[in-house]
Amino acid sequence: MNSHIIQKSIKKPAVIAFLLLASSLAFSQEKLPITTKIVDSQNLPVAYASISFSNSESITNSDAALSDEEGNITLSLMPGKYTITIEAFDFKKAVFTRTIEKPGEIENFKIEFAKSENLTPTQNIEGVVIQAQSTKPYRVELDKKVYDPSSDLISKGGNLQDVLANVPSIAVDTDGTVSMRGNSNIRFLINGKPSALLGIDSGADALRSIPADQIDRIEVITNPSSKFEASGSAGILNIILKKTKGRGFNGTVTGNLGYLPQTSLNANLSWKVNNWNYFVNGGGGYNERESKNTNDAKYFDSNNSITGYTEQDSKNTNKNDSYNVNTGFNVDITDKTSINASGLLRTFESESFSNVNYKTLDASKNLLDNSRRYTVGNGDNFTWQVDAGLDHKFDDKGQILTASISLQQSDNKNNSLVEESSNNIFILNNNINQNTINKTLVGKVDYELPIGEKSKVEAGYRIDQNTNDYDYKVTESFDQVNFNVLNDFTSKTIYKERTQAAYAQFKSKTGKVGYQLGLRAENSNITVDFNNLSGTNSDIKKNYTGLFPSVFLSYDVGENDDNQLLLNYSRRINRPRSYFLIPFSSFSDNRNQFFGNPDLNPEYTNSFELGYAIQKKKFTINPTLYYKRTVGETQFVVTRENLTSDNFVTRPYNIGAETQYGLDLNFTADILPWYKVLGSMELFGYKVEGMFDDPALVSTPIDFSGDGFSSRLRLTNTFKIDKTFNMQLQGFYSGGEKTAFQDRKGLYTINFGASKTVLNGDGTITFNIQDIFNTRARTVTSFGDGFERESYNQWNPRQVSLGFSYRFKQGEKVTQKKAKRDINNNGGGDEEPPM
Repeated sequence: MNSHIIQKSIKKPAVIAFLLLASSLAFSQEKLPITTKIVDSQNLPVAYASISFSNSESITNSDAALSDEEGNITLSLMPGKYTITIEAFDFKKAVFTRTIEKPGEIENFKIEFAKSENLTPTQNIEGVVIQAQSTKPYRVELDKKVYDPSSDLISKGGNLQDVLANVPSIAVDTDGTVSMRGNSNIRFLINGKPSALLGIDSGADALRSIPADQIDRIEVITNPSSKFEASGSAGILNIILKKTKGRGFNGTVTGNLGYLPQTSLNANLSWKVNNWNYFVNGGGGYNERESKNTNDAKYFDSNNSITGYTEQDSKNTNKNDSYNVNTGFNVDITDKTSINASGLLRTFESESFSNVNYKTLDASKNLLDNSRRYTVGNGDNFTWQVDAGLDHKFDDKGQILTASISLQQSDNKNNSLVEESSNNIFILNNNINQNTINKTLVGKVDYELPIGEKSKVEAGYRIDQNTNDYDYKVTESFDQVNFNVLNDFTSKTIYKERTQAAYAQFKSKTGKVGYQLGLRAENSNITVDFNNLSGTNSDIKKNYTGLFPSVFLSYDVGENDDNQLLLNYSRRINRPRSYFLIPFSSFSDNRNQFFGNPDLNPEYTNSFELGYAIQKKKFTINPTLYYKRTVGETQFVVTRENLTSDNFVTRPYNIGAETQYGLDLNFTADILPWYKVLGSMELFGYKVEGMFDDPALVSTPIDFSGDGFSSRLRLTNTFKIDKTFNMQLQGFYSGGEKTAFQDRKGLYTINFGASKTVLNGDGTITFNIQDIFNTRARTVTSFGDGFERESYNQWNPRQVSLGFSYRFKQGEKVTQKKAKRDINNNGGGDEEPPM
């Protein structure tokens, strides 16, 4: 076997073992050389199986090993009685007892092949850490798809947003908006629950604050079952953070340098002693980002004659410092009960500079006004989170109860000083101060009860309590000295949301047919108390209850369980975000303002999927046909402040319905020993039905109805130059989209990455270039009541990054075959099950 390094810890149900740190040299007895063999039911050798010998009297006498290509095991043991545990991919976990009294060969161990319906996630074998090649970068399970970024060289040194840009079925737009199959109504979770790391609304800044080096895997749940919360009409993205699990002290430290200027240093450390496991994940860094925007509009009268033009161009620069640390422990109180606790702290400081130039022209394009708006902003965020949990196994048959509670708080302070001038003559200053405090409590209980070998009942309860306090103040000065408060734009808002949910689902398999039936009930209670200094008060109360069923069916095609037909259905809800309901939301730009809508209601989506999953050793193919119908669809209505104004106001409204359908194809292939590909293709159509007709805002109704077809393509090529050197080349294309009120042009981008293993496998150097040709920009033409506007947006120009990772005390480095996951298993991880 060749020694091999990987960039992440092995996850269950992979075959794992841990190298014991204790030495038997301190004992007077001599170890006995032992040889044996692991075979299957036909006495054929089982290669790369892990075997652990646990001494009943002393853990220091325990040991573990990995079978070679012929199934042979060779090791030395102290005399005594041992419990022997064997785990191998595609085989049932086996436990034996043996007494070692003399050296020599002991009888072979025979293990049985595991069929998918009986396969459950294996637990970690304590005693030895074996570094093995990671699982495939993309795999399919019954109710989710899992992306492993460990082999992603493009996003090394980046952040969560950079990683998401490489995930199949996911797209990150030029303004940082994340969408799933063209829908941005995604529910983000960290380790199965909402997290203060992302905040309540999961904005682009929050996504950039999580380093890529701390991400273990991403679960893409396009059609969540009833076990998962029902919010997010597009689906759920569950980000699983790394947890190091080696016995003794283990860890990885990674540093990066890049341009636009960026630096980062992150560490994942753990210390395991007996039944205690402590961990610390943390780091920080500095980065700068630039964006460019243009907005050119022309205006029409009622006869459709051009009355004038405006031209706007802006350049924005952001400088960000972020630091975070997450530490905690878990401990096995008994063989069946364990507890865990963790705490998280995060700081995020930002400084922004925005320079916007406006030109106003008449119908003949004669310049009427040339104005400038310069903004300096400062942001300060401090977040903390405390989690505690309990896991209890009632028996060895899989009856499990888990409970957890999470308390989170995020304090945000944002200040902006805005200076406006016209024809180089000072006009006014605006000072904008916004302080926001987000408080969250999440409590949940989950229960699993196996029924026989093929069935399982799951049930649970969850409560989410969110409170957002917004303090917003705007002052104005015409002499840069004396500032007056603007009463209309100075307000205080208290937003409270409590959601309670209960679910139950039944999972089983009969022959080749697997099925999972679930039902979830959720009740939401929302209050919004808004007051401004002008005397405007809004006391908004909303209460709604919904039932959210889910059905998942699978059929094994052929004799093997690695070839399956999948059919599923779920009902989803998309609740309005807090600032969508607040009557006034921002004053960052007096020419482009956003107002909330207190009358906004949730969207409801019925989602269907028909997929086919082929998961072989050399390749994975997963085509999925999907259909979604959303009622109460939210659209953003852009209107002019009045027919003679060049100021735009955006508000959300429930308008009609939307239908989405398409083909989502994801695949991996080991084409040659030195060449692998990961690809995804989306071909999707959409149809919008709806009309906006409010005489107070528009002179003629706005027809949102329309349909269209578009596409997205991504192909990641990985080249193995030698045992220590790899390169990646990735291409991405997003097709244009057109509706009655908007025309979005297509875009493409090319990325490159490389990695080199050094220091005898303990270190890795990475290098990447994102957007080699600087083409990642979006052009959009909008049509509205009396105007047509063309916008250009480039979120960030070309970036270059160089990184170095060092791993230490991670045990013997061996090569191990990749694990094949059971696509009927919806557990698949170390985190508590999301609910």
